[in-house]
Amino acid sequence: MPCYIIRPRCKGIFSGYILELVIAMLKSEQIREFKEKGYLVLPGFSGESFCESVVALAKSELQRQAMPIEFEADTQYPGAPLSRTAEGGATARRLLMASQRHPILLDWATADPLKGILHQLLGTDVLLSQAHHNCIMTKQPAFSSVTGWHRDSRYWNFARPDLISAWLALGDEQKENGCLLVLPGSHHWAIAADQLDERQFLRADLAKNTSLLDQTTPVPLKQGDLLLFHSNLFHAAGRNITDKTKFSMVFTYRSGDNPPKPNSRSTSQAEIPLL
Repeated sequence: MPCYIIRPRCKGIFSGYILELVIAMLKSEQIREFKEKGYLVLPGFSGESFCESVVALAKSELQRQAMPIEFEADTQYPGAPLSRTAEGGATARRLLMASQRHPILLDWATADPLKGILHQLLGTDVLLSQAHHNCIMTKQPAFSSVTGWHRDSRYWNFARPDLISAWLALGDEQKENGCLLVLPGSHHWAIAADQLDERQFLRADLAKNTSLLDQTTPVPLKQGDLLLFHSNLFHAAGRNITDKTKFSMVFTYRSGDNPPKPNSRSTSQAEIPLL
C-alpha cells in the first residue's frame, strides 16, 4: 500500500501539509479480483491527517454553501425532502466539482499512487471525468435518502460502460451510516429492460430479481480505505441513521479509447489526462 510523507507547503485548511505519494502497484490477484467482482477495497490507502483535512474543507464549504451542490431534495429518492423549500430541503447530498475546490484534491485524484493503479486497470491512457462523480459525498444524519440498486452507467454516455470510480472513505463507513452495498460480479450481468424501473433502478418488487438481490454485500470501510468499482456494477446505499455526517470523496476515470458520446452530459466538463 502507499505511504504518505508529510511536508510543509500548502496554505488554508491544508496549512503545513502536502502529500508526497509513493507509487503503489496492484498484485495480480487484486487485478483478478477487480475483474471478477467489479470492485476492490484497498485498506489504508490515505492517511488520517489527509482525510481529516478534506473533512474540514467539506464542512467549511457546506457552512458557506459553496456551489455547486447537489441537495437531497434534487434526487427525489426515498426519504429525501420533497423540495428545497420543504423541511430539510437545504440538506446537501454532495459537494460537486471537487477537482476545482482545492488543488490538493486534484493532486490526489491525478497523481501516484492512484494514477499507477488506474493505469494497471485501464491502460496507459487514462482520463479523469469532471462531469461524473467528482465530488465529496456528504450523507447527513437527517433527511439522507435511500439510493436504490443502479449502475452508474445508466446515465453516463460513453462508447462503452467501462469506467472506474475511486471512492475514498474520509471516515468509517458501515451499514448504519449508509455504506455502499454491492452485487458482486453484476458488472457482467445481462439485465432485461423489464427488470428495471423507469429510472433504470433494479426492481425490488420483481420475482426474477430476488435471487440477484439475495447476493447483497455491504462494503464497510475504515477511514482512509479506498474502494474501486466498475461503472456497470450494481450498487445501492441506505440512509445514515447515526448522528454524524458521513464524508466520502469520489472521482471517476475512463480509458483513452472509451470517449464520451458527443453533445452528451458526459462532455459537459473538460477531462483531465493522468500523464
